[in-house]
Amino acid sequence: MNKELRKNDNVGWKRGDVRLVCCGGRFFADAMLGKLARWMRVMGYDVLYERYIEDRDLVERALKDGRVILTRDTLLMKRRKVGGMGFFIEADTLPHQLRQVVHSFPIDRKCLLTRCLICNIPLESVTKVLVYEEVPRYVYNTQEEFTRCPACRRVYWRGTHREGMVKTLNSILGGTVY
Repeated sequence: MNKELRKNDNVGWKRGDVRLVCCGGRFFADAMLGKLARWMRVMGYDVLYERYIEDRDLVERALKDGRVILTRDTLLMKRRKVGGMGFFIEADTLPHQLRQVVHSFPIDRKCLLTRCLICNIPLESVTKVLVYEEVPRYVYNTQEEFTRCPACRRVYWRGTHREGMVKTLNSILGGTVY
């Protein structure tokens, strides 16, 4: 269901130009957008983020990997190399930033919590017995489904933290998105 990517003048991608669905879109958030990158990962977006990266390195890596650059930096947006691969985040606050991203890059709600929040790697299902030593006893006794990041080995499960994230996202995005 992905539509063709089209360049829109010199300002990068705008609403209507890109339809990236569930893990099909690839992004690189600049150093100003760490919270946005993390919440986008919560929603299932593929978002690279490095706190200490030079703009030129970010641009080179994003272009090499075919990633849309998310930025609040107007100078970064004006770089010739960025061309149509930049997406300017207009808002200062996280709720407004998330609304702008979801409005411009819709995502499938099935993608919620399918990526490691630390590594950005897609999570893999693991059997309960494999996480016995890695999760609190109460969690092991009350949960049946677990996922793990193949890179950092962090284990995830459907706990109250998930409910809190869903509640926050629904509040920010308006309604029952998840």
